[in-house]
Amino acid sequence: MTAATLTAHPSGPLKGQVRAPGDKSISHRALILGAMAEGKTEIEGLLEGDDVLRTADACANLGAHVTRHGDGRWTVEGQGRFTEPMEIVDCGNSGTGVRLLMGAAAGYPITVEFTGDASLQKRPMGRVLDPLAMMGARAEGASPGRLPLTLHGGGLRHVAYRLPVASAQVKSALLLAGLNAEGGVEVIEPEATRDHTERMLTAFGAHLDITPEGPDAHGKMGRRIRLAGGQTLHASHVIVPGDPSSAAFLVVAALITPGSQVRVDGVLLNPGRAGLYDTLIEMGADLQILNRREESGEPVGDLVARHGPLKGIEAPAERAPSMIDEYPILAVAAAFAEGKTVMRGIGEMRVKESDRIALMAAGLEACGVDVAEEPEGMIVTGYGRAPLGKAMVETHGDHRIAMAHLVLGLGAEAPVTVDEPGMIATSFPTFRALMAELGAGITEARDS
Repeated sequence: MTAATLTAHPSGPLKGQVRAPGDKSISHRALILGAMAEGKTEIEGLLEGDDVLRTADACANLGAHVTRHGDGRWTVEGQGRFTEPMEIVDCGNSGTGVRLLMGAAAGYPITVEFTGDASLQKRPMGRVLDPLAMMGARAEGASPGRLPLTLHGGGLRHVAYRLPVASAQVKSALLLAGLNAEGGVEVIEPEATRDHTERMLTAFGAHLDITPEGPDAHGKMGRRIRLAGGQTLHASHVIVPGDPSSAAFLVVAALITPGSQVRVDGVLLNPGRAGLYDTLIEMGADLQILNRREESGEPVGDLVARHGPLKGIEAPAERAPSMIDEYPILAVAAAFAEGKTVMRGIGEMRVKESDRIALMAAGLEACGVDVAEEPEGMIVTGYGRAPLGKAMVETHGDHRIAMAHLVLGLGAEAPVTVDEPGMIATSFPTFRALMAELGAGITEARDS
């Protein structure tokens, strides 16, 4: 068996203008809503990473005609419903894909077997399955709340469900189920989360009623979202903006590598997703946002990042939902900053593809960075200079852990190597190519 590693070498200035790959969250939703809708949906800029390709296969398995035309252009011809699949729906490593698909499938009188890879099988599904059960869906599996499982849908009834914790995935699953529930669905979120599903449902012809909710005892404002049942979705044209989570690796690489200036065009700047960029600017990053505009109902802009000094800050815990996937790369930026960067209210990171708090703490410490791990957070202390690097980092197959440490290696004193780099393709299949285009030195090695 051949094992591969990637090594990032301290690099000279990163220079250039690139476009980030399509946003993964919006790519999943475009495929799923297109499959649920009547007619042919045209999609431009779809992310063609492993996670999204699994969702495309699942939509075809559930009765849609899905066609790739090349270079991110796809069409999805839906029948206005899901049909019972002939095969098991395998979502690979994608938590977003499986949770949204379970919500959508629950609304139809069909039985669907869902599974995923070893990592996904360890991740909790109860947060979606429990409210779907309240609506009338039924799930069976050897390990409750875990994949693999069989979902029996149809006959759903209205529920008004208050999310125990902020979760765009749970909210989205319930809204998709509510399209085919008698009486629809109400979702009350304690604090506003990313609203891609609401925006895209509107683009596909659905009507939602969204009102403010709160503030709660901590001053947080939430939302109450009402969606009537029995609504038919109609095909749409979707332009997928650049993924802010992927763009973050390019931006931070420029911020920490001396002499660098990188422009990343067409990045999604939805308020529910742009928290990292606000945080970097508060850290003193030389980061500009140019050409703000709207594409397919989503705000986008072009980011220009230049190397410069960073300072440690306390990242507001209430900002966590808008940047939960970006804390690994924020921790890398913090390693180069002057002072302590405090990251709290991020317990959800422990139930992502891996325990990202533990893995980031271990990886940073191996690279000579001072880290204090907490149950729901971590504190990174930087000294305004490049950390040592010179480490082999175990990623446990987590793509964001791998990319974050490779970025660190570009600005460190000595190279940084990561194992299991194949998982990077789940979200950012062109990572190495774009980094090389900018001048980064990332090499691959294989051991038999």
